[in-house]
Amino acid sequence: MQLLRRGDSGRAVVEVRATLRQFGMLPGPQPGFPDEVFDVHVEQSVRAFQQRRGLITDGIVGPATYRALREAGWSLGDRMLALMISAPMSGDDVTTLQERLLELGFDPGRPGGVFDERTEKALRAFQREYGLVPDGACGPATLRSLKQLGRKVTGGRPHLLREQELLREAGPRMRGKRIVVDPGHGGLDRGVSVSGATEADLMWDLGRRLVGRMTATGMEAMLSRREDTCPSDLERAEFANTAGADLVLSLHTDANQSMHANGLATFHFGNGSGSTSTVGEALAGLIQRELLTRTAMTDCGTQGRTWELLRLTRMPTVRIEVGYLTHLGDRRNLLDPGFRDVVAEGILVGVKRLYLLGQNDQPTGTFTFSDVLAHELERGGAQAI
Repeated sequence: MQLLRRGDSGRAVVEVRATLRQFGMLPGPQPGFPDEVFDVHVEQSVRAFQQRRGLITDGIVGPATYRALREAGWSLGDRMLALMISAPMSGDDVTTLQERLLELGFDPGRPGGVFDERTEKALRAFQREYGLVPDGACGPATLRSLKQLGRKVTGGRPHLLREQELLREAGPRMRGKRIVVDPGHGGLDRGVSVSGATEADLMWDLGRRLVGRMTATGMEAMLSRREDTCPSDLERAEFANTAGADLVLSLHTDANQSMHANGLATFHFGNGSGSTSTVGEALAGLIQRELLTRTAMTDCGTQGRTWELLRLTRMPTVRIEVGYLTHLGDRRNLLDPGFRDVVAEGILVGVKRLYLLGQNDQPTGTFTFSDVLAHELERGGAQAI
């Protein structure tokens, strides 16, 4: 779709204004402020909406913001919800349904607002238990039952507790863990491109280095794409979900109009209103600290976002933005194979720390690839005995 920003005009801007007014984020029509003009007031309202929804707060209405505006307009009961394989239903009504099922003790997975197979399975289980027709569709009868019943699960957000318990049960060893490494872009989509250096090539190389190290530890590591392909975020998420991955690590570089913008950032699923991936957030923080210590890059923080890959994957997913190709220093580092080795090792150690759960750990930046291998062999030998 067309990007909408300050200064643009047309029917699409009228639609955006109407939606923001529906959410109480923009006043009604005022003299001197034509509805068809994207002015400073619209930009400020868009920024506020983006911040609330876990999007980049740039004040521009692109595909992600337009999708969020559309989804925010649905409330549970506005429409019948059911599994649509070719075009899954999404919206705040789906999020509310998922959260309600979690409160009642059923498991639709992370409440990401997409009606998928796991949500349908949880809904059918609810319907069977409460004597409804288990058709997997949320119609009037199911909706009445959902509203009448009180919470079964108390004392915390159930999906957060499930993520944490799965991590604890996984144990500290790397062997057998299934990891999807997702190099950004690829094929004809080169991503950020500056002075002959492309995001797609650099992240492909970094991904291969990371997969090699993970495989050496006994992990089952796989790349989400080939060198000559660029799957959509939906396809990458489906690949990880089908593979039954334990974690997804998405690798990117950033760009900015300012040549001074630089640094490292990590992202996990989080919508800005309490729904988050606690394990994803923990992993993002561990990787961020490891890489900052090892590379001395500028700290751009760990943040929650609702980007497609982060919310459509069923497992903890972290996106790592390794510097800005538009910054001379970051670009010089990224072009150095030795630097990419350091980054790959730092990411691997961050994953290892996640599974250690703080036990038998070492200070940040001191855990090496050799230490990880030794730890795996030591534990393997002890178990074999």
